[in-house]
Amino acid sequence: MSDHDAGRAAATGMLGGDEATYRELLQSIVDVARSIFGAGAASIFLLDEERDELVFEAVSGQGEGTLIGTRFPSSTGIAGFALVTRQPLVVDDLSADPRFARDRAEQTGYVPSSIVASPLLHEETVLGVLSVLDRDADRPFGLAELELLSRFSTQAAIGLDLLLRARRAQQTLVGEGSGALVARVAALLDRRDDDAGQKLLEALERLLQNEPL
Repeated sequence: MSDHDAGRAAATGMLGGDEATYRELLQSIVDVARSIFGAGAASIFLLDEERDELVFEAVSGQGEGTLIGTRFPSSTGIAGFALVTRQPLVVDDLSADPRFARDRAEQTGYVPSSIVASPLLHEETVLGVLSVLDRDADRPFGLAELELLSRFSTQAAIGLDLLLRARRAQQTLVGEGSGALVARVAALLDRRDDDAGQKLLEALERLLQNEPL
């Protein structure tokens, strides 16, 4: 089983969760990444395609508790470069890299000296970026570390995908109301005269009445 399939299987039990549940998942990813790499901070950004911006969705370490929701242009800095190229990037001396947006970092109150950034890909779509800042200098970043980062990126991409699904579901409920949604699903199932379709409709109705997203 691939890392993506394993991650999807692990997340199956969370499909009925709300946004807070998926935020907890993302937070656990950055917490563990920061710990394993001995880093000063780790963060997950979500790409807001409509506004062409990256948004802090989870932060561990420096900036934790203050940066969630902060936005910046998607092409900015090392994270933006990883997003555009869809390739992981390791920079051990940010002061010597012209791609580093120091002014943007200063606005957050934390200016790192090194970074590892990895794009978060779900199937063929780039959802955001995972960054590990100021990792332990005594641990060179080799193939094993790159593989580990890839695993974290896979889990983070799954978490972001679930977060986006939860938000879209909530927007649907707000936009048309649970009754209208059930009616629309019922219309789709109208041509299916079988027990499975009826059970699906009844389960959806119970979910919307008793377990709001």
